[in-house]
Amino acid sequence: MTNAVSATTVKAATPPNPTAPSNPAAALTSPQGTTTITDVVVQKIAGLATHEVSGVYALGGGAARAFNALRERIPGATASAGQGVAVEVGERQAAIDLQIVVEYGVSIADLARSVRRNVIGAVEKMTGLEVVEVNIAISDVHILGEDEDETTVDGGRVL
Repeated sequence: MTNAVSATTVKAATPPNPTAPSNPAAALTSPQGTTTITDVVVQKIAGLATHEVSGVYALGGGAARAFNALRERIPGATASAGQGVAVEVGERQAAIDLQIVVEYGVSIADLARSVRRNVIGAVEKMTGLEVVEVNIAISDVHILGEDEDETTVDGGRVL
């Protein structure tokens, strides 16, 4: 005689992620009021998260980078963290477009994956918005020594 044992599947409970809101809309709306996140906030977070990834040289196209270089020379002015970043922010979701310059020798496919992962993680963690897409346009490749000041010679003297 054989004992018939019925097999049951026990699903292990997945522990909740304390940094991710379970419902992004609930995190931004409550009986006490609503929280509105502007495009500029998401733009800055995405820009800073992009700069954190090794292999990203700069954000923005040639004209934006030239304007930013001029801005940095003005005393008290700072570089724009949102340069090269365009966003669309809804009530619960955000879409992000990045224009970046990569360092020569870096795998663009790997860099794009790392940038997407970092940007999505930072924006979702800080805002509670769901990031539905991160589009990346590579506008240039930076070659080491390419941006050095052309008015100096080996001795460091100005021509």
